[in-house]
Amino acid sequence: MQNQNSWDTIVAPATPPGQSAVAVIRISGKEAFRIVKKIWKGKDIDQIETHTLHLGKIVDFNNEVVDEVLLAAFRAPRSFTMEDSIEISTHGSPYIVQRVLSLLLEAGARMAEPGEFTKRAYLNGRFDLVQAEAVADLIASQSSAAHKVAMQQMRGHFSSKIKKLREQLIHFASLLELELDFSEEDVEFADRTQLLNLLREIQQVVHHLKESYRYGNVLKRGVPVAIVGKPNAGKSTLLNALLQEERAIVSDIAGTTRDVIEDEITIEGITFRFIDTAGIRETSDAIEAIGVERARQKMKEASIVLYLFDVNTATTEEIEAAIRELETYKLSYILLGNKIDMLTGESHKISMLQKALENYPLIFISAKNEKDVESLKKELLRRVQQWEASLQTDIIVTNARHYEFLEKAEQALSQAEHGLLSQLPSDLVAMDVRAALHFLGEITGEITTEDLLGNIFSKFCIGK
Repeated sequence: MQNQNSWDTIVAPATPPGQSAVAVIRISGKEAFRIVKKIWKGKDIDQIETHTLHLGKIVDFNNEVVDEVLLAAFRAPRSFTMEDSIEISTHGSPYIVQRVLSLLLEAGARMAEPGEFTKRAYLNGRFDLVQAEAVADLIASQSSAAHKVAMQQMRGHFSSKIKKLREQLIHFASLLELELDFSEEDVEFADRTQLLNLLREIQQVVHHLKESYRYGNVLKRGVPVAIVGKPNAGKSTLLNALLQEERAIVSDIAGTTRDVIEDEITIEGITFRFIDTAGIRETSDAIEAIGVERARQKMKEASIVLYLFDVNTATTEEIEAAIRELETYKLSYILLGNKIDMLTGESHKISMLQKALENYPLIFISAKNEKDVESLKKELLRRVQQWEASLQTDIIVTNARHYEFLEKAEQALSQAEHGLLSQLPSDLVAMDVRAALHFLGEITGEITTEDLLGNIFSKFCIGK
């Protein structure tokens, strides 16, 4: 499975490039201590105990001091990679970092590939593939919700669920395989009723895990919220009010926004990605028409649509037409009556609209004065929390690769169920059960290939 240089001693910076107070360089492999010894001036490196810190100097091969550093030692197997590892904390000068890296390379190390430290940890049995991928998700998490899910997966909750499902299937698969050895005697070792019930139970668990991906994916990447409506309804003003900054150009001239503008905020740990779109209307302007088409596309892709209308000019018929379009695409939406600050006197427009639209989610706001924008944020948060409450599993899937294999496993289980109901021979049923086992094993890495590992870990940052 491994290339011939897979177990070389590797080195990489563990902190981002650029000037900083401190930079960390990681070395891992069986020659880590011998290589660092060549450029280390301090306590005898052979006498250094694991999990200890030491002050010393990095010197070049002419014994010239490059930097005063802290050296952290981790002897196998008590390290992240389960190999001998050293972390050198230098001053954060890009020149110093590059100089130390060059010396380590000259001393016998090689530059690590992206994700190679975590890949080694996985190959050495520290954790399974789901947990390894969760390391990358943890590094990339930008909200408390994404962090929470990544931590849950890194602690092995999802892995444990998959392993339990596989163990249940393996038991019956082995009985089916045993029947093949006694095919001439026409003996059944596997109780067909029990197997059918088990297949249906596992299918249900797999289905619920798969369904959680919709929620998990938006948690990981941010909930896409499209702001749509007619020109001059106040969409850009609303975006600025939500973000608390002048992100979009605001003008009384209709059709100012001609392209998609995106930005995000975090509300109580959930990231929302707001998308300001061009006003939707019929137009002969070629550029604006492209913007309108993009607005409709973003609307279809969004998890939540905010349909904004001007309470002063919008008619019930116009709003109901917009509702029909939104419901045609089966979109989750909120109707926003904007510009209530411009209503004059004892206007009955709001009460009229409330009565006409009483069966629809409706909020009245003034984006300009930021009136009731907080109510909108609370409703957005409530929608996402409602999704979470509707999940029939306590584990949330966030990885597209996991979703793909769950879907394949569900199909294989369905085929096995069909085979049992159709009283197909044991070898055909066993083939589908083996396929389900294979797909579940692909998730955790119990079944894997070098190409798959290369694809997964190549997306990690260098030094991790």
